[in-house]
Amino acid sequence: MTEPSQSRPAIFIDRDGTIIHDADYLSSVAELEVFDFASEAMEMLREKGYLIIVISNQSGIGRGIFDADAVHAIHREINERLGGPIDAFYFCPHLPDDRCECRKPAIGLLRQATEDFTIDIPNSWVIGDKRSDVELGFNAGVATALVLTGYGETELPKLERMPDLVAADLLAAARDISQRGD
Repeated sequence: MTEPSQSRPAIFIDRDGTIIHDADYLSSVAELEVFDFASEAMEMLREKGYLIIVISNQSGIGRGIFDADAVHAIHREINERLGGPIDAFYFCPHLPDDRCECRKPAIGLLRQATEDFTIDIPNSWVIGDKRSDVELGFNAGVATALVLTGYGETELPKLERMPDLVAADLLAAARDISQRGD
C-alpha cells in the first residue's frame, strides 16, 4: 500500500479543445491535430511533479459513430506525439441523457483515477474548455482552469461560477499553475 506522503497532485485535463483541436466526434487518428503548445505544457506540469490524467466525454461511442478501439488508438497517438507524458486516459462512452456517473461534470472518472493512483486531491487541478470541465473541478473539490481554446471563449460568459484560473490556452494555464507552487 502506498503511503499518503507518496501521493502526487494531478492535472485532470480535458482532451478535445484543450490538448487537441476539437473535431466533432473525432473518430480516427488521421483527423487528429494536437495543439503545438501541448507538449511544452505537459512537460512543464510533469517537471512540477503532477500526474497527467486525461478525462474526456466521448458520446460518439454511445451514438454509434465510432467504437472504444478508435478512442484508444487516438489516445495512444496523442501520447506518442507528446512524447508520453500522459499517465492515464479515462473516457465516458455514454450519451448526455444516460445519467451515468462518469460523464463530466459527474466525478466518476476522477474517482476512478483516485482509485488507480495515489492522488493529492487538495493540490490537484481540472483544466478544460467547457463548463462541464469547470463543474467537474467544483464537484471534486479541486482547483479549476478554463482555457479559451476550443469552446472556452463561448463557454466563459455562460459560467455561473468562475474558475480559479482563465487562461488563453493549456500552455498559459501550465505556466500559471507551475508558478503557484514556487
